[in-house]
Amino acid sequence: MRINKLEFMMVLAILLLSGLPASAVTEAGEVMRQEKKNPGATLFVTNDITNIGSITADETSSDEGDEAIDFSANEMINDDETQIITARGNVEVLYNGMRMTTDKIVYDQNADTLTAIGNVKMYTADGAVIDSDLVSLSDNMSVGAMNNVKVLMRDKSHVTADYFVKKNNHTKVMRNATYTACDICEGKSPLWHISAKKVQHQEDDKNVYYNHALVYFKYVPFFYTPFLTHPDPTVKRRSGLLAPTIGSSNYLGAYFQPRFFWAVDDQTNVLFAPIYSSKKDFVWAGSFSHYFYNSFINVSGSYLEDKSGKNDSLSKHRPKHRGNIFADGLTDINENWRVLYNLKYVSDYIYLKDMDLQYQDDAWLVSDVKFERFSGRDYASIEAYYYKILSYNLHQRNVRQFDALDKRKPIVAPLIEAEFYSDPLQWGSYLKNDFSTASVYHQNGAQTQRVTSINAWELPLTTSFGDKYRFVTSLKSDAYYVNRYQYSNPQTYTGTTARFFPQAGVEWHLPFVRATSTSRQIVEPVIVGVVSPDGGNKVEKIPNEDSENVYLDDTNVLDLDRYAGYDRNDTGSRVSYGLRWNSYGNFFGRTSAFIAQSFERNRNASFIQGLDNQDATHFSDLVGRINASPNKYLDLNYRFRLDKNNLNAKYSELGANIGPALLKLNVSYIFLQGNTHYIDRYSERKELYTSLSSEITENWKVSIYNLEDLTKQRRGRLEHGGSVTYDDECFTWDLTFRKLNTSNPNLDNDYEFGLTFYLKTVGGFGS
Repeated sequence: MRINKLEFMMVLAILLLSGLPASAVTEAGEVMRQEKKNPGATLFVTNDITNIGSITADETSSDEGDEAIDFSANEMINDDETQIITARGNVEVLYNGMRMTTDKIVYDQNADTLTAIGNVKMYTADGAVIDSDLVSLSDNMSVGAMNNVKVLMRDKSHVTADYFVKKNNHTKVMRNATYTACDICEGKSPLWHISAKKVQHQEDDKNVYYNHALVYFKYVPFFYTPFLTHPDPTVKRRSGLLAPTIGSSNYLGAYFQPRFFWAVDDQTNVLFAPIYSSKKDFVWAGSFSHYFYNSFINVSGSYLEDKSGKNDSLSKHRPKHRGNIFADGLTDINENWRVLYNLKYVSDYIYLKDMDLQYQDDAWLVSDVKFERFSGRDYASIEAYYYKILSYNLHQRNVRQFDALDKRKPIVAPLIEAEFYSDPLQWGSYLKNDFSTASVYHQNGAQTQRVTSINAWELPLTTSFGDKYRFVTSLKSDAYYVNRYQYSNPQTYTGTTARFFPQAGVEWHLPFVRATSTSRQIVEPVIVGVVSPDGGNKVEKIPNEDSENVYLDDTNVLDLDRYAGYDRNDTGSRVSYGLRWNSYGNFFGRTSAFIAQSFERNRNASFIQGLDNQDATHFSDLVGRINASPNKYLDLNYRFRLDKNNLNAKYSELGANIGPALLKLNVSYIFLQGNTHYIDRYSERKELYTSLSSEITENWKVSIYNLEDLTKQRRGRLEHGGSVTYDDECFTWDLTFRKLNTSNPNLDNDYEFGLTFYLKTVGGFGS
């Protein structure tokens, strides 16, 4: 057992302080009785006994499964007249993974008592060490006692007691017991400890009872309870009350949330956690979990009746009946098929923020169900998606756009995808077949049905010179039915259409390695050539449902198809080229860099049109990344997209950690040039995050941070704060503060403070 539970973890010491297992000591007594019956063993004194022997169950008992007991001592005396057997001098007992050493053991066969005297030390199978002056066992070894008990647990926590007794009615009692998880140095008191006048463990009901328990900090009383009971550590789960939650928010006011856990059976849990609030009265809340042999399900939710009326500008968006339900689960149907589901419902877009619940910062709440099949290298899935818009910031900034997105929110059902790979063919080539179909229904009546098939042949090849090739040819076939698709206002299109898109590509790269005694550098040029027809996307008849977020970056510049989905084909022929450099060694440490660009034969290629590239030329912008860790005081990551004409940044993302633990600077910067062209429209983003932290000592750490919006339209501080933390082997204390300059309805642009105390292995509390 390991101390890892609850309020006053001394219960584990109680379980361990039962001394030698009763079966082990009974076996020892039986061995000694056998010696008494042995002729010539009426009285003997033996010196320098290093090992009396390993006595097995066959020699001492007929019970199956009994473990062997090893016993050794420097001297052993068997007095036939008094029927007392005495072992002394480096006495050692080994039994079932436990080891006990002592100065002297006395076994009285008439009274059936065994006493270990002087420097008793027990090493348990789970790593605990028990010290005592005196251990006494009697009544067929079912009753035992210890004096001046000290226990060092496996997790380095400590238990002490003046007296410990194990009664024959399955009860263990400790008197004047203490517990701490702190290191105990000679002459110094622990930072905190828990003491109780009496601790009692009932084996029958598996409960632990405390009388007059006190928590001390440096021997100053901090918390007191006259009586406490809880399950012992052998109980994994049991119905009962959990620690309540107390808090306050703008919407609920002051609130109190008790929590009752119901262990229905070994596979089923129910948590009932209603909320009593000053502004909204009663809120129902809870969760349910059930685990089967090959599946599980989790359900949580809440409900309230909002009777507050229309008190502010947001009240009209809050219906009278409000709530949420979240459910997720997984079922393995057989060895190939499984089903996963993640279902989310919320009554209105602002409810999760009002209640401070999960997903409150998501722009969309997404529910999905997925059937998956795995078979060798082949994969198939059948999926369905439902969306609900939640973006509070968008609603505050642009209600019209929020409502427009809400009316266009899609339902995707079904989305079917399958991938099939052939066995290796000539020269190691293989065939790959992709199949996909999707049906998308929008709230405003627009809909799209798509069927796509991609048949490809691929050949990976490595030459004797060391350069690597990958040859690919493919044919993509699409068939669409669309209804009320609006490509240009006010015209809409309803009908069917089909298209065919062939593509061929080759990828080449050749690594050059330069190695010395202190470093290794790898330079790798990469060239990707693609041949495909121009045009043919039929954008006036085929809506773009899955490829709207078009952006050229270091992750897709060398891909044959740079779109994320199927609705847009990456038309036009092109050559993409790049250079990778990696260095490992004493001078550069672990450093890598990558830069790449594409040359488009046709300036009107679909992917280029989708970018903010109104002055489109044959060349794309330069994209790349740098990762540098030359030493332990610098860790730098930088991604970029540079204008092909003047090398001005269109996208930059920087992250850096600089300095030692004594004073470390963290910088994070992101810049994204605004885009108002063609498909994806977004405003400029420019944010700078800085933090400064210092590990003043081994235990004390302080930090401050600031998040700044650097755009001209919204220039200003978004968030700032800091923390002060103390942490050692047994105690954590943390003070945090922050100020959020946001439009969250539950924040008043005031400072928020949090304070947390945590006693390791016991628990903690915070606000």
